[in-house]
Amino acid sequence: MQNLIEELNNKQKEAVLAVDGPCLVIAGAGSGKTKVLTHKIAYLISEKNVKPWNILAITFTNKAASEMKQRVENIVGNVAQEMWMGTFHSICVRILRKYIDRIGFDTSFLIFDTSDQKTIVKECLKTLNIDDKMFTDRSVLAEISNAKNEMLTPKAYQTKYAGEYRKEIIGKVYELYQKRLKENNAVDFDDIINYTIDILTNNPDVLQHYTDKFKYVLVDEYQDTNKAQFTLVSILASRYGNITVVGDNDQGIYSFRGADITNILNFEKDFPGTKIIKLEQNYRCTGNILKAANSVIKHNENKYEKKLWTENEEGALPCLYQAEDEYDEARYIVEQIEHLKTEEYFKPKDFVILYRMNAQSRAIEDILRREDIPYKVVGGVKFYERKEIKDAIAYLRLVQNPSDNISLKRIINEPKRGIGKTSLDNISQISDETGTSMYEIIKNAENYGLNRIKANSNEFINLIEDLRQKKETLSISELLKEVLNKSGYTKALENEQSVEAETRIQNLEEFLTVAMEFEEESADNSLAEFLESITLSSDIDGMEDEENSVTLMTLHSAKGLEFPAVFLVGMEEGIFPGYKSIGEPKELEEERRLFYVGITRAKRFLYLSYAKHRTIFGSTSYNAVSRFIKEIPEELLDANIQENDEDDFGELEFNWEYGRHNQAKVKTYTFDTEDKVDIKPRTTYQFRTAESFLNSLNQKKAQTEVDITKYKQGQRVYHKKFGEGTIQKIEPEEDDYKVDIEFDKAGHKRLMAKFAGLEIIE
Repeated sequence: MQNLIEELNNKQKEAVLAVDGPCLVIAGAGSGKTKVLTHKIAYLISEKNVKPWNILAITFTNKAASEMKQRVENIVGNVAQEMWMGTFHSICVRILRKYIDRIGFDTSFLIFDTSDQKTIVKECLKTLNIDDKMFTDRSVLAEISNAKNEMLTPKAYQTKYAGEYRKEIIGKVYELYQKRLKENNAVDFDDIINYTIDILTNNPDVLQHYTDKFKYVLVDEYQDTNKAQFTLVSILASRYGNITVVGDNDQGIYSFRGADITNILNFEKDFPGTKIIKLEQNYRCTGNILKAANSVIKHNENKYEKKLWTENEEGALPCLYQAEDEYDEARYIVEQIEHLKTEEYFKPKDFVILYRMNAQSRAIEDILRREDIPYKVVGGVKFYERKEIKDAIAYLRLVQNPSDNISLKRIINEPKRGIGKTSLDNISQISDETGTSMYEIIKNAENYGLNRIKANSNEFINLIEDLRQKKETLSISELLKEVLNKSGYTKALENEQSVEAETRIQNLEEFLTVAMEFEEESADNSLAEFLESITLSSDIDGMEDEENSVTLMTLHSAKGLEFPAVFLVGMEEGIFPGYKSIGEPKELEEERRLFYVGITRAKRFLYLSYAKHRTIFGSTSYNAVSRFIKEIPEELLDANIQENDEDDFGELEFNWEYGRHNQAKVKTYTFDTEDKVDIKPRTTYQFRTAESFLNSLNQKKAQTEVDITKYKQGQRVYHKKFGEGTIQKIEPEEDDYKVDIEFDKAGHKRLMAKFAGLEIIE
């Protein structure tokens, strides 16, 4: 162990050896914080003789927890398996599985994901006769989540916002939403932590058990904690006070999820006697990239000021490119990828393209496909959100928990069983009135005068009952095979004889692989644990390290990752920083921290780009270069700016006028020199032509492969450009259909089914 301590730098060593009392480690990007955490845990076990089960280590992703546990195990051996290490949610679920009956739930409870939550909210809005256009499921859920992050119960929320019309309405939905969750014996993500706090607070025996157990508490990414997470950590560390938190106030970027950066800023106040240690030596980036990062972040107010430094080489200057439009920007990216593949022998997996909004990936994807460069998008339609996967999970959830009305309604007619919407509405109403689950009502349909439903659902009920008996003896993969075969789900897909059905079957086969991998890795191997592992997984957890492709993702998704070459695109006012943050100091500072995070993902090469004009969400905008670019000294940038365009760096006052590329309007810009400059929109026809050519090929392919009869009103679908939406209306049009879709972000669009490339997601 002494050799391991010696390999640390002085500040890292100081953080590892500070085992008694509260310790705040301000860890700059790439400064080895994971190394500090793993070595500190190993030091506690091997040198301080602390039992592994007396250590609690909390991270924010399953991937980070798995990596950390593996690294500790490499140092101290298999005893590391006895530690409690995981995400806030996974740690709390372990406690809830044992004690949730203290608050009226059965220990077979389910965790509802975002889709399930939306379903319940929609039902609540309907029950309460609330206009779902004024109160969308998305906005209501966001408000409920914010309330839970602030640890406000429905009653407390209603009291706090009495007299505020909109929030009074949401308070009623919140109350009914919680009632519906309990009827389904289910919790949502925010409940997991709050219910754990509730149990610890109101059950002295449980509190004593866990505060005695966890003699040492360590928390990673502390700047991302919210009020509930702070409260949980404070409770668990209350007996011994040996708490180490690692974080960076310059990388706090999740306020929209409820993260409260004051948790890290006030740590020494909340935990008197705190030892503060700063890790400022960066092992990831070259010198010039670090200089650029430092020059940007110094514009934020900073309580724990630090300046990253490195012993790495100075390296290449960050490159700045001014593109004509988003397609020119994409072509530039491809040129640099090809250059580094040739000159530096980089592989596709060495590159990441980061953007502020998912919609920015479209043009980049077009060019990457055209140039036959393999890529993956983190955060598109996720594997577990595909219809067939959600259906299979719903079967398993119903087997685990027959009180799950949401899952029952999803799969009672998958495949078709002749149980109509009217019948289901009737059953749902009886369930609401009696407090009996819909499954029990269907199972005993004759007692409710539902003889026809009994006949149509008999086979379904027998299947679920049979699987419930077998779930303790069959493996997860065997149980899943039984579900897919005996339900007739796979057979129904085979009978479709379509390309899409074949793809769905392949996805289900991949889901079997997921189940088998779980069986290999899990000691428990229970259905409950399998369902938890799926629900608690994240985009980043699903990234395959060995996959050799260029990565595309939002800046928020890139936290904690690093790549040899990073492209930061869309560096324009209104894009990054976004419109909403301009003029709001706190939000602007968070946007700047997000840019700082993006810069510090780069190990050797950093490329920054902005476009003179960009078409996004159907409109073309002419934006100035981002203020963040202007915060980097010119001598730190290798700028590729076209002649006579120096004014793009000047102070501009904008007439925010939007147009289309094919409109020949003249735009007027006002510069700080009070000169007037008339500029016609520049249209790069060669890129548009290439795009049109690609689209025509895709359309021809779509015409031969797409089954347009699969689309139905009310379906949730995904479109590559517009994102997720709901089909509102379908009209025949010769040999095609006009499909009216209300997209969550892009609004209403009318598309032709054959050419739209829509993917059904639920």
